[in-house]
Amino acid sequence: MTSDTRVPRTDLTGVYGLLLKLGMRKMLGDVPAGAEVMWHHPAVFKDMMRVGGRTEKWDRLDRNLASFATMAAASEIGCSFCLDFGYFMTHNKGLDEVKAREVPRWRESDVFTPLERQVMEYAAAMCQTPPTVTDAMSAALLEALGAAALVELTARVGFMNLSARTNVALGIRSEEYAAACGLRPLAVPATPGGSATYSSR
Repeated sequence: MTSDTRVPRTDLTGVYGLLLKLGMRKMLGDVPAGAEVMWHHPAVFKDMMRVGGRTEKWDRLDRNLASFATMAAASEIGCSFCLDFGYFMTHNKGLDEVKAREVPRWRESDVFTPLERQVMEYAAAMCQTPPTVTDAMSAALLEALGAAALVELTARVGFMNLSARTNVALGIRSEEYAAACGLRPLAVPATPGGSATYSSR
């Protein structure tokens, strides 16, 4: 487990903290460093977990597209924890691992369909400052996915921006969950200027 976060780690205390630790150890094998950083402000941690949990219940967007979009956003921002955890959850949910591992180099990879590329292009555009989403991008996805799925896609990527930027700023990095469960390493962009390079450190 990494320990070089920018805010020191602290133990999850109280009954709720104990329950969280038990759940995390059951799911992940240990308590993530990020949880121990965020526990300095339990209300923030709980609210972010609550919103994140609710996003998992949204069902108007195809689950693989949702996974690719959020991982593409994490790659664009450079959140190695988010990429690693997203890849790990792809495995746990029975989604397309072959494509998921290629998300960090989606611009060069030949495994994605045109729609999948449109979704990741939209996610990447949302991560720019200011966002570079165009009318043409939105119109194409509105036609392909429908209004409800486009709203969900946008909200999922927006929440990933919150999570990823929080992790990067606090120095929360990958804990190699994907490697621990035997998944092949995530691909990295082959050329400069692509998505942010995945690193386990």
